[in-house]
Amino acid sequence: MRYPVPTHSGFLAVMPVILCLIVTGCKVSDLTPERIGMITSSVQTIGKAARPLAEDEEYYVGRAVAARITSTYPLYRNARLTDYLNLIGQTIALHTDKPTTFGGYHFALLDSPEINAFACPGGIILITRGMLSSVKNEDELAAVLAHEIAHVIHRDGIAAIQSSRWSEALTVIGSNAAREFGPKETARLVSLFEGSIDDVFKTLVVNGYGREQEKNADSAARGYLAAAGYDPRGLTGYLRRLEEAGKGSQGGIFATHPGTGDRLESVSRSEVAPVDTTALPRRTKRFTEMTR
Repeated sequence: MRYPVPTHSGFLAVMPVILCLIVTGCKVSDLTPERIGMITSSVQTIGKAARPLAEDEEYYVGRAVAARITSTYPLYRNARLTDYLNLIGQTIALHTDKPTTFGGYHFALLDSPEINAFACPGGIILITRGMLSSVKNEDELAAVLAHEIAHVIHRDGIAAIQSSRWSEALTVIGSNAAREFGPKETARLVSLFEGSIDDVFKTLVVNGYGREQEKNADSAARGYLAAAGYDPRGLTGYLRRLEEAGKGSQGGIFATHPGTGDRLESVSRSEVAPVDTTALPRRTKRFTEMTR
């Protein structure tokens, strides 16, 4: 993996319970002895070798991050547009070097006028109504989705997690694998997991990715677009308009996807194989019909 994060296979055993506690609001004190026993048994049967975060663990992190984002930006309940978004996104995903993930790729709209997009670890990709309104055709929309898919594949969100959190989780699990794994230890793991979600959330929503991460995602996106039959120049055109619109602005996508000018320069210099654009008018017509 490009951005490995130290962890322990035992953490996967407790992740479902931890996620349940966070998402449902249950208290650690509500855990039954049977459930704690299940956690203890699972941890005791798993090896102790440190390794990169596994795909199924990444799925749990990403699902919790998506839940946090949708509590800030509610989902836009429009089945027709959501299906359209998934049609484009899934088509692009199939033409990448990682066409499937543990939980699959999922695309959804957020009910916000802000221009932004978020790639949650594991494959949940969310874009705002403002972002959808800012693209002018299907190829530009495909470019936005391809860029976010690249962030998922490159594991840029997971890279935001402080390695110290996983190290501490290792210590908690390792020190309790041979004895009772009780509410106190579970509470600590819940806290560590919540901290990890905070790390990713702050990167996606507040601080943004690094410039190299953005450039790498742009470069990969152009390849995905060409492979899927979309015009890679859709990314260049969209970035050019973003740069003009974002001069002097620090909010939305200009904060979470920084360096638009640098990205545009980098993308403009790169070359991709020629693409047949005869279907562009049909795609543009479909985009207009779906979004008007």
